[in-house]
Amino acid sequence: SALPSETEEPLTVTIGADGGISIQNSEIAREDLVPRLRAIAAERADDRVFLRADGAVTYDVVAQVMGALNAGGFNSIGLVTDVGGPALDGSDG
Repeated sequence: SALPSETEEPLTVTIGADGGISIQNSEIAREDLVPRLRAIAAERADDRVFLRADGAVTYDVVAQVMGALNAGGFNSIGLVTDVGGPALDGSDG
């Protein structure tokens, strides 16, 4: 049989352009983020989480959410990027 972490849906936290935060598809108030993450972590075998942030969000906000993820019990944070982002060679303008 599969290990628990192989059967769990990956946990995804999203920061929208307006700074709103969602866990999976449910928006959550910023002050409720750490308590909710702790409750989720207590029920999961896997401490991995994927963090997606809109390009308009400042690095400071992303870093704060990463800190909350860590405080909530998630120590393996993957940053999700979308295909078609800016070119690193400056050719996109």
